[in-house]
Amino acid sequence: MFHKKTKMICTIEGMSCSHCAKRLEEALKEIDGVKVDVNLEKRIATITSSKEIDKTLIKEKIEKLGYSVMDIKVV
Repeated sequence: MFHKKTKMICTIEGMSCSHCAKRLEEALKEIDGVKVDVNLEKRIATITSSKEIDKTLIKEKIEKLGYSVMDIKVV
């Protein structure tokens, strides 16, 4: 059975180094079925999953680490 992938782009404020990006990536990968690519330079996280992702859960994970979510777009 084919599942449509969900893809989100999160704009994040507060990342200042590669350690910040790695922390975010590891935290977001804790969400079941999620693949994450954090781009420090662009201050974004690209999140893909084979199932629907709850934006609130994404935001909570990021903010729990002390970063701010400026925007979450489904693309």
